[in-house]
Amino acid sequence: MFLTHFAWLTALLLAPALASADTIRAVTEDSLYAFVQDDRVAGPATAVVEATLHEAGLDYQLALYPWARAYDLALQQPNVLIYLIARTPERESSFKWAAKVLDYDAYLYKLKAREDVQVQELGDARRYLIGVVRDDMRQQYLQNRGFTKLSVAARNNDNMRRLFNRQIELLPLTEGDARRLSREAGHDASELQRTARLAELSSGLYLAYSTSTEDAIVERTEAAFERLRLNGEIARLMGAVRERAQ
Repeated sequence: MFLTHFAWLTALLLAPALASADTIRAVTEDSLYAFVQDDRVAGPATAVVEATLHEAGLDYQLALYPWARAYDLALQQPNVLIYLIARTPERESSFKWAAKVLDYDAYLYKLKAREDVQVQELGDARRYLIGVVRDDMRQQYLQNRGFTKLSVAARNNDNMRRLFNRQIELLPLTEGDARRLSREAGHDASELQRTARLAELSSGLYLAYSTSTEDAIVERTEAAFERLRLNGEIARLMGAVRERAQ
């Protein structure tokens, strides 16, 4: 599904202006796992969140934002659940981690036609302009390792268009997102070439709460997710990711 600028604005309108003190605000970004469909926040990860919070007996509201906005809400406000978020050492103490939904494996992608861009290992990428999303873990990961040639955008949809327009030279993505974003940009993923793996970044994608959220809420969410995992419901809901990535 290609999110136009209008659809992205529609997604912002879905965000609740106010929520009661007992309501969980579940926030996310446009991705392979969460997106706007029929004027509502949908997607496999959204289905997991809805099933988990319903199982936990918690009231909730969904909102889709640019990543930096969702991330800031989860850092600053109580009763905010952010999904899906990578669990990295830098973030460990910034959130209360509720459940691991799936594994995450990222690579640097370039245009196959760009023979002038040669990357065999991560260090080779320092001399190229890399597209990142503001406050995303990939921006943090590269900055913490001394990368300075970073071009920051609000969304990876914008980065993918810039990659095809040769405005940036590399883009860190999962394989599924590489296929989806290529398609949404009007191209084919066969035009891309996978280069260095971001080994230290490859981990898990989680549901996580703001640190000011009560422990009892986090524990109810953990228990509900585990029940759904054991009965196969999480795997069933996340199975839709493979279909969307094709």
